[in-house]
Amino acid sequence: MQLGMVRAGPCASGGAARFAWAELDRVKAGDGFPDTLRERVRTVGAAEASGLLAISPGRFTRLARCGRVSPVGYRINRYRAVVWLYLAAELAEFAAREPLLLRGSAPPEDRELVEARADLRPRRWRGRHVGLLLRRTADPWERAAVLASVLPEEELEQAAPDPVERILLAGLAPPPPYGHPQVPAAAAVALRLLRAEPPDELCWYRTSLEFALAGARGQSKTTGESGPT
Repeated sequence: MQLGMVRAGPCASGGAARFAWAELDRVKAGDGFPDTLRERVRTVGAAEASGLLAISPGRFTRLARCGRVSPVGYRINRYRAVVWLYLAAELAEFAAREPLLLRGSAPPEDRELVEARADLRPRRWRGRHVGLLLRRTADPWERAAVLASVLPEEELEQAAPDPVERILLAGLAPPPPYGHPQVPAAAAVALRLLRAEPPDELCWYRTSLEFALAGARGQSKTTGESGPT
């Protein structure tokens, strides 16, 4: 479900996801089920990923930090370090699509990112996660809440100056992603991954939220409702 391979139906009254039997039957009817589905959702860490691509761990880390491959999830280890997870199937597709990046010198744009000590892994993961959440709902207020959830408080106040709207957005905020830690110290580390940080990324989400709020307010005026419909 987190990868969008199984479509959830309308949520139950308590907010829990529900699934239609027809959707489960559709997934089970896939060729080679369940082995093919297991392979599609198999995730690996950096060490195993480098082995799958037959490259050194250092080269894989560089490719990931430069945004050549995108994490699909994360976990926080006991040292409070972020361990990024990647889809094994996507790594195989990347190797077939970009064989030159696995050998030889890094391209100039990657060398510039390395010299600047850039790390695009959190941003790539956020973009992927937000995109999946947006595809799950057509409700304009829920979509606005998804965008608001990745903005720091000061940025959110600029995009949504009305405190009543911010309360509404907070109430509709999506839950933490699957695997988000419950231990407070680890959760504090993971929480930073959920917030946009680079200036251009902040600008993009803030502008997108302002646009989404304009649409949500317009729907509310049309329907006579003050909140999500």
